[in-house]
Amino acid sequence: MNEKKLMTRAADNIRILAASMVEKANSGHPGGAMGGADFINVLFSEFLVYDPDQPEWYGRDRFFLDPGHMSPMLYSALAMQGKFSIEELKQFRQWGSPTPGHPERKVARGIENTSGPLGQGHTFAAGAAVAEKFLEARLGKTPIQHKIYAYISDGGVQEEISQGTGRIAGVLGLNNLIMFFDSNDIQLSTETREVINEDTAAKYKSWGWNVMTINGNDADEIREALNAAQKEESRPTLIIGKTVMGKGARRADGTSFEACINTHGAPLGGEAYINTINNLNGDIENPFRIFPEVQELYAKRREELKKIVAKRHAEEEEWAKANPEKAAMLKEWFGGNAPKVDWSACVQKEGIATRVASATCLGILAEQVGNMICASADLSNSDKTDGFLKKTKSLQKNDFEGAFFQAGVAELTMACMCIGMYLHGGVIPACGTFFVFSDYMKPAVRMAALMQVPIKFIWTHDAFRVGEDGPTHEPVEQEAQIRLMEKLKNHAGKDSVRVFRPADADETTVCWAMAMENTDTPTALILSRQNVAKLPAGNDYEQARKGAYVVAGSDEQFDVILLADGSEVSTLVAGAELLRKDGVKVRIVSVPSEGLFRNQSKEYQESILPTDAKVFGMTAGLPVTLEGLVGRNGKVFGMPSFGFSAPYKVLDEKLGYTAENVYNQVKSML
Repeated sequence: MNEKKLMTRAADNIRILAASMVEKANSGHPGGAMGGADFINVLFSEFLVYDPDQPEWYGRDRFFLDPGHMSPMLYSALAMQGKFSIEELKQFRQWGSPTPGHPERKVARGIENTSGPLGQGHTFAAGAAVAEKFLEARLGKTPIQHKIYAYISDGGVQEEISQGTGRIAGVLGLNNLIMFFDSNDIQLSTETREVINEDTAAKYKSWGWNVMTINGNDADEIREALNAAQKEESRPTLIIGKTVMGKGARRADGTSFEACINTHGAPLGGEAYINTINNLNGDIENPFRIFPEVQELYAKRREELKKIVAKRHAEEEEWAKANPEKAAMLKEWFGGNAPKVDWSACVQKEGIATRVASATCLGILAEQVGNMICASADLSNSDKTDGFLKKTKSLQKNDFEGAFFQAGVAELTMACMCIGMYLHGGVIPACGTFFVFSDYMKPAVRMAALMQVPIKFIWTHDAFRVGEDGPTHEPVEQEAQIRLMEKLKNHAGKDSVRVFRPADADETTVCWAMAMENTDTPTALILSRQNVAKLPAGNDYEQARKGAYVVAGSDEQFDVILLADGSEVSTLVAGAELLRKDGVKVRIVSVPSEGLFRNQSKEYQESILPTDAKVFGMTAGLPVTLEGLVGRNGKVFGMPSFGFSAPYKVLDEKLGYTAENVYNQVKSML
């Protein structure tokens, strides 16, 4: 069999497996998988570099799938690499199966990312490309010389996030990023011409991409394009592959079922499925098989890879001997352990905003954590991520010596690219913006939680005290939203997100320390714009590690517990002084992390918030934020509406966030 026929045979094998997986599950998307089979086959059998014996080798090429509904294509190709069995393909979309409907990250099996909503997967890839450039600048070309491949569909190109990703990748000149656009002109419910008429090639060229348009079902053209892309020195590459949706499919009457919307999101069904398998020269009695000649093709590639990676490993060993300090850094950075940080050098001023306290922490991290990248969505001087920037410089095209990622006004893109940096490995990412703009980032936060990516989200301007900016910029419901996710468990049984809203500058330091120590889940730090008074003298801030702790009145036989997180704690402290003058004994509890508090022993929780205690909670967000903590004998004073435009001290008075109102509320409750 000549090479051309062999490549077609292998791609047809992927088509047969993909269609059969969907048919057996009676659920899924066969059309796109069948159309993209030629590209994935050429990439996996000829170009993708990985170690067959060490699948998590840091020097491997990465492949990021954007359209997760095309998982049958990916699973089939990975089966040809030996990473999935035929039996596992047969269990597609079933309970407990390693072949879920959308791929879930498992590097050992060749899956670099969990493919979520369209647009995120290729953005993860762009972030991985940044990480590769960043690490190469620090460790050199010998250990860090791989390519980042991405696969995107018509839907992913249409998602708004693609605009930010395309812009940033072009600005940074990510020539290590090679993306295949499966352009088949069909989407789930319509042909693309009904919803889009832009010139995609011209758009990406305007962003500074190297763009090629090819027949995406022709192995020779795919090979030629990939070779050219690998030689590109200054630009990311987009290969627009004109493909055929449902390539090879036949209807029940034997006529072509190709380029048909109906192949996109449903099994081919009955006679159409049988005719399709026969048309592709498969065995309808045994469709779940890898043809001998295809097995031989991938076995040959496996032997080629062993030689390629043996040479690379030898070069890496020589490099490590010549560069022991860098070799130690590489091992540490890819180890996934929390970095060692000396927080004793972090001295906070009293009475400052917690965003300013965060800047002090970020300055320490910029100096001590050599593999950390901090990002901001055009707000670094306001969200105070410039505390990190002042100790480094921005990442730029042809210069990745810096460690600050200027994302521009693109919160979702920024978050997903930072997730991609972590998925690449070797990098600890953090990103900042105003808390109200976290709404733009929620899909990324959710994906980070699902993949257990320990990214650090820095959200400032945390309440109505944004003041004159008014209700459009005042987060009222956002803390309640993220606290709900804090209650959600991931597949490992851990909190999906760790959320901290510190009460003053020193508590901010402890929260940042916990964020850096958290290697299992994302961490959110919610920080104030305005200055916040220091907690009472003698407070043991290390107790914040338990999520909730007593900051005043611990030795009293209290009448009431005053409870809050963030800047409202200092308001409670001021109100407590008035109550004490009136003979009311109080305990004040700061709860920077309800999730962490709920993970403590029942005994500890009871010692801080006794079941029968009267509890008054105050929050600048929705009352529901604290209702789970105050209990049946409690009351929450919160924001039941959007905010207003006025100086924040005026808002405190008008909205009741004062010592006097704390006094009045508690007295009426008692």
